[in-house]
Amino acid sequence: MTSMTVYSINKGIGWASSGVEYAQAYRGEVFRKLNQKAKFIFTDWIGYENIAHMTRNLGFKDREIIWLYTFFTDFKVKACSFTLEELEEKLPPILERKPMGKAVRYIFANGFWATAYLKNLGSEIVERVEYVSGANLVRKDYYSYGRYCSEFYAPENNRAKLYQRRFYNEDGTTAYDEIIDDDQEHLFKFKDEILYSKHELLVKMLRELNFSKKDIILIDRAEDQGQEILENKGKARVGTIVHADHFSEAETNDDTILWNNYYEYEFEHADQIDFYVTATDLQKELMEEQFLKYKGKKPRIYAIPVGSLPVLKQPEFSSRRPYSLVTASRLASEKHLDWAIRAAAKAHKVLPELTLDIYGSGGERAMLEDVIKEVGAEGYIHLKGHQQMADIYQHYQAYLSCSTSEGFGLTLMEAVGSGLAMVGFDVRYGNPTFIANEENGLLLPYDRLATVNEHVNEMSRAIVKLFNADLASWSAKSYEIAAKYKDKRVAKLWKKAIESELHRD
Repeated sequence: MTSMTVYSINKGIGWASSGVEYAQAYRGEVFRKLNQKAKFIFTDWIGYENIAHMTRNLGFKDREIIWLYTFFTDFKVKACSFTLEELEEKLPPILERKPMGKAVRYIFANGFWATAYLKNLGSEIVERVEYVSGANLVRKDYYSYGRYCSEFYAPENNRAKLYQRRFYNEDGTTAYDEIIDDDQEHLFKFKDEILYSKHELLVKMLRELNFSKKDIILIDRAEDQGQEILENKGKARVGTIVHADHFSEAETNDDTILWNNYYEYEFEHADQIDFYVTATDLQKELMEEQFLKYKGKKPRIYAIPVGSLPVLKQPEFSSRRPYSLVTASRLASEKHLDWAIRAAAKAHKVLPELTLDIYGSGGERAMLEDVIKEVGAEGYIHLKGHQQMADIYQHYQAYLSCSTSEGFGLTLMEAVGSGLAMVGFDVRYGNPTFIANEENGLLLPYDRLATVNEHVNEMSRAIVKLFNADLASWSAKSYEIAAKYKDKRVAKLWKKAIESELHRD
C-alpha cells in the first residue's frame, strides 16, 4: 500500500487475551491484505512464556512484533527452538537426570540442581531453566533459539528476591542489565549510559525507532506510557484506538464529563492526538457530541470496526443443534456469565431441550461452576474452555450476551457472521450495532439500578421468546448485518483513513 509503517503500541499479551489484543490481531490481518507494513509493540515484561508463542497464537507474524525488552539486543522474536541437547552441553557435570513430565531435573555436585521446563509434554524444546542451590533459587534462564535473558535471585525472608535481569545478544555477550532495588525501582545499565526507570527505557526505544512523517502510531493502551509516546512520536501521526466505553455515565452531567481513566490522558491532550478511532458509528457520534459540548473541540474520529470477517459461515440451518445457546468471552465479572447461567436455568423449565455452552477462560471459572451446580444445570450448561471459535458458532442457533458494556463485541460480530439469532441488553455499543430488535434477535431494556434477579428474569423471558420466533428469518437478518464487516469493507476503511492522515498538513 505505502512504504510507511503503522506502529500499534500495547502493553502485555497472554493466552486469555482481552478484546484489545484480539482487535490488534484482526487489524494485523487487514494490514497484511492491504500489503501495509505494520509493527506491534509490547512494553510489559513477560516472563511466564515466550512472547512469540502468544503472539503466534493470535495470528501475528514474528517479524511484526517488537518487544521492549529484546529491542536493545540482536535477538529476534521467535518461538522456542533451543533443545535439551544444546542445554546439556552447557551444564556442569550431571550426576543425575530425572524426566518429570513437562520438565527435566538435573542434579549436580554440592547440593546444586536445575530444572529445565519444556514447551510441551515429551518435548525436547527448552523454554526456561531454574537453578537452585540447597533450597534457594539463584537464577532463571529464558530461551527462544538461544538464551536471551537471565534473572538473578537472593534469599530474603524465606523467599527468592529478584535483584537483576541480564539481557544477552545472540553471541552470549551482555546487551544490558536491569537492576531492581529494595524499593522495586528499576535501573537499566547499558555500556555507555544508565537509565533510571522503565519510562526512560521506553523513551530510548521510541527515539531509536526514529518515527518519520510517513509513519503512523496507533495507541492501543496509553496507561503509564501515553506521555512518553506523545513526547517521543517524532514526526509521526498519532491515533488513539478507543476499545471500550470512553466515559462514566454515572459521573457525567450537563457541566462535566468523567472520561474512562484508560483514555483520559489522550482525551485531555487532544491537541497532541491527530485522530481517534472508534469501533462503531454510535460511539463516534457520541464522542463528537461530547467533545464539542464539554471541550469545544472537533477532533477527527474514524469509525472502523476492530474486527472483520473473512467469510460468512453459512451451514444448512437444519444442521444447527435445536434449542442451543452459546456465549464466548473471558470468564470475568463484567461479562455477567452468572446471569446467563441463571437465566438459561429458568428458561430450561419452559424449554427442556435448551442447552448453553460457555467458551472462554478466566478467573471466574470456579465461581461459575458453583453457580451451575447451585441451579442443578450440570446436564445442559457447560464451560467449554478457551477454543478457536471461528468454526464453532455455526453449530448453534442463538448467541447470548449478558455484558452491560461492549466497545464493539468481537464475539457478537463472529456470531452474526455465523448467522446466529442474538439476545442482549440495549447497552452501548456492541449490542445495538449487531442486534436489530425483533429482526435478528432481542434487545432488552437495561436499568443499571435493577436487581440481579430482575435482569435474570428479563433474560430468561427473552430466551423463551427467541426460541418461539422464526429463527430461520432471524438468521438471514444476522447474515445481512454481518456483510458490513467482511474483510474487504473494513480494509477499505483503514486504507482511506491511512491515506487521509498521510495527506493532511
